[in-house]
This record gives sequence, structure tokens and C-alpha cells, in this order.
Amino acid sequence: MKWGQFFGTTLIIILILLVLWPKMKEIPLKDKTVFFLFLLFGWGLSILNLPNITGPMKWMRFFFKPFAQLME
Repeated sequence: MKWGQFFGTTLIIILILLVLWPKMKEIPLKDKTVFFLFLLFGWGLSILNLPNITGPMKWMRFFFKPFAQLME
């Protein structure tokens, strides 16, 4: 994990919240919830090192390997 990118993303999210907080009072609760969920999702993805995560085929082999004998 690159900590600079993580803290940079956190700083950007804080700046977005500081700039948009006065305007958020007029927005309905559902829209605020979706907005915060998108920010939280983006922040969570910044924690992951996505280019170095293995592909879906490796995960599928790991999960379905115990069932291979049953399927033969």
C-alpha cells in the first residue's frame, strides 16, 4: 500500500466534504446517503492496491478446488 496515495485521497475527501457541507443542508437525506456512500466506496478502493490484486480466475480456482473431485 502506498500511504501517500491513501492520505492524499483522505485529504481530498475531507476537502470535498468541507466545500460541499454548506450546500448539503438543502439536499434530501437519500441523496446525502448516496453521496457519502460513494465517497466511502472511493476511499475504500484507495486502500486496496488494485493493480497488484490477482485476477478473478485465481479466486475461482481457490474457491472451487475442493469441489473438483465431486464434479468429475
